[in-house]
Amino acid sequence: MKKTLLVLLGPTGVGKTEISLQLAEHFRCPIISSDSRQFYRELKIGTAAPNSQQLSRVKHYFIGSHSIFNEYNAGQYETDVIQLLDELFKIHDVVMLVGGSMMYIDAVCNGMDDIPTIDPEIRNFWLKQYADNGLEYIQNELIKADPLHYEQVDKLNPKRILHALEICSMTGKPYSDLRKGEKKKRKFDILKIGLNRLRPELYERINARVDEMMTDGLFEEAKQFYEFRHLNTLNTVGYKELYEYMQGVWTLDFAINMIKQDSRRYAKRQMTWFNRDKEIHWFHPQDNEEIITFVDQNLK
Repeated sequence: MKKTLLVLLGPTGVGKTEISLQLAEHFRCPIISSDSRQFYRELKIGTAAPNSQQLSRVKHYFIGSHSIFNEYNAGQYETDVIQLLDELFKIHDVVMLVGGSMMYIDAVCNGMDDIPTIDPEIRNFWLKQYADNGLEYIQNELIKADPLHYEQVDKLNPKRILHALEICSMTGKPYSDLRKGEKKKRKFDILKIGLNRLRPELYERINARVDEMMTDGLFEEAKQFYEFRHLNTLNTVGYKELYEYMQGVWTLDFAINMIKQDSRRYAKRQMTWFNRDKEIHWFHPQDNEEIITFVDQNLK
């Protein structure tokens, strides 16, 4: 059998964790997380990271492997995962990649373009521009620096806009000129399984999960790192909204509703991204037997 990377992906809240465990147990293989928020050991509740019981069932990698105080990006992730796969495929015919972080999944499956490391002074400059002038200002700066990339980027995600501006400043070229999008050859096969639900069903699950996170202590978890709220790693759904409450900008009820809304918006962006990939075979999360049969039949 040729070595196969089994990719299980889908939007936030769809139900990837339990079926990933069932698949990993069936194929007796480890799981590599491609949820970029679950990398951070300090953020357990707000990222819906697998609990200790779930982690004990199957060997996991990239769960709580990094700290919020250390920057980590998709390019570094590609390098680390490819090196790990070289070792895991010496033991396993199948390895699973599970998550919903679009760029990180693409980095492993297709490879990343060679983007230069950002000079800290340039990074700090653009962070200050954003802090002093707001989102609309950096949006307009990106329009001037790289109008093509501006049309493609998530315009409500300051992290993505700032990254593009940093690249433009570092190289003196539009970011879009550096993004060749050439697919790298891998030494293994890739089989992609997507999970999805009807939108009302998915949104109901997302809303319920936010309520469950609050009951489980999300507020207390976020409060521990309030003084570090400026970190990129904390500029993420579930934390940034609660920091608006802690600063007196929003009421708590409004912040919780915004977590739900931002989570639903993120799920929609994930599906827009995934729907461009014609290699994904889609299933409902409850179709676990059909998924296992399909994978068995498609392993070469």
